[in-house]
Amino acid sequence: MNKPFSQASENNKEPIRQILAPYVKEGGILLEIGSGTGQHGEHITQHYPDLAWQTSDQTDYLEGIKLWVADAQRDNFKAPLELEISTAKWTNEKVDFLYSANTAHIMSWEEVEKFFEFVPSALKEGGYFFLYGPFNYQGQFTSESNARFNDWLKEQAPHRAIRDFETVNKLACEQELELIADNPMPANNRLLVWRVSAK
Repeated sequence: MNKPFSQASENNKEPIRQILAPYVKEGGILLEIGSGTGQHGEHITQHYPDLAWQTSDQTDYLEGIKLWVADAQRDNFKAPLELEISTAKWTNEKVDFLYSANTAHIMSWEEVEKFFEFVPSALKEGGYFFLYGPFNYQGQFTSESNARFNDWLKEQAPHRAIRDFETVNKLACEQELELIADNPMPANNRLLVWRVSAK
């Protein structure tokens, strides 16, 4: 099997690292949901040796991620866990950070809801949840390219779509997550940052 490669991940990994830097530079444990190829973890763990990056994904993606982990030979870049968000239950130690990129528009809306229900079960009080991808605002696409991308997503599968920021943030609020930042990113994407509210 050849090591999988995503050009989009190659393009956005450094802008994402720059946004994550103030949060993760002192280290901790990060759980990535939907690691895809594994390129984000491979890149970011180079810069932050005290950050343990735990990859995870559905079964079909695990072998490809393992190839990236094996090539990196880096103790803080962890081999993937099998995780299906619709049935996921977190029984391990709670983590400091939860991260996911380009997943919300691929999941069904029911899976997005399950994802936000999952977050507080895995994330420590005071922990941060980072979600990267395209979002609509007030029901409107932010660019023509995002509108075309949304058409393409629906052609691939009817349940896929760019999600509305306001609706997603409502899910976060229901799970006692406080929006800390909404960062503009290249290619009409955003990187949203929520924090688990103190009880």
